[in-house]
Amino acid sequence: MIHILEKYSKAFGVSGHEEDIRRRIEESVRDHVDSLSTDFMGNLYAHKPCGRKNAPHLLLVAHMDEVGLLINGVESNGMLRFVLVGGVDPRLLVSKRVILGKERVPGVIGAKPIHLQSRDEWKSPIPLSGLYIDIGASDEKEAAAKVPPGTAGTFHTFFEAQEDVVFGKAFDDRAGCALITELLMTEEDESYPVDITAVFTVQEEVGLRGASLLAERVRPDFVIAFEGTTAGDVPRDDYASPSTEMRKGPAISFMDRTAIGSPRLIEHLKKTAEKNKIPFQMKKTVSGGTDIGVIHTKGGIPSVVVSVPVRYIHAPRGILAVEDYKNTIRLAKAALMNFKEVL
Repeated sequence: MIHILEKYSKAFGVSGHEEDIRRRIEESVRDHVDSLSTDFMGNLYAHKPCGRKNAPHLLLVAHMDEVGLLINGVESNGMLRFVLVGGVDPRLLVSKRVILGKERVPGVIGAKPIHLQSRDEWKSPIPLSGLYIDIGASDEKEAAAKVPPGTAGTFHTFFEAQEDVVFGKAFDDRAGCALITELLMTEEDESYPVDITAVFTVQEEVGLRGASLLAERVRPDFVIAFEGTTAGDVPRDDYASPSTEMRKGPAISFMDRTAIGSPRLIEHLKKTAEKNKIPFQMKKTVSGGTDIGVIHTKGGIPSVVVSVPVRYIHAPRGILAVEDYKNTIRLAKAALMNFKEVL
């Protein structure tokens, strides 16, 4: 199972530059669906009808893009200036390795050395304006030839497994993309009693842009979004409640800042989990948003989000529990197989 997540996590796919991850997903699902297509924004559609008359039409959605950075200037000494793409905390960036553009040019995010900082500078995190990317170029001409302004970059992070967890980048939302891929890869004797359109969207991290097309283009009866979401089981104030916890199973969302989950779908997921003895949890926080925020409003399509807890999303390296990933697949597959209970 985990090899698909590894393949997707390693892919390059900053918002607006999803070509590499889209190609990898196409390779994985091509032999398991009836057809594949893309739209002008770059969303990837995978169609898997069940062949039954009047079957419910489900849209399964996960976004391909990841947070990252974009080069917006080159200094005379060859250092690259950049802006962030999506919600990245600048405090995490100093000394991190990055890869830039189609050539995957390696670089490191640098800042004024601590030896040269004043004591007042020690008291505050280095602002984004004080950071740059060093690719080892000797001057502006050499740097701009290798990495011209407009080049996208992502973190250079290795995928690793350790006991029951994996480490990697972009689990938000390569975990969701891998989950949907697993759902599409059914055995010959398996058949969902629903028509499925799976869509791997672009530019979610910069405003749910790719998903804004889906409701009218797909016209589904129901929507399920799959995400990698914040695991908050880290050192914190006693009064703070974690959004989700690792090793507690898939997280079902009541609501977030863009959408309220469908009570019918939430209840179906909960009953399915209980019936099949699959651990699950309800997400406790309502911050953030997902693609269903711009899908469910078009005609009031019943929607819900199911997520895998991930520590340190939107950071250079995240941690995901393998059992949470596998249990999310189990829950989603069982819920699709028994979808008549929703109707």
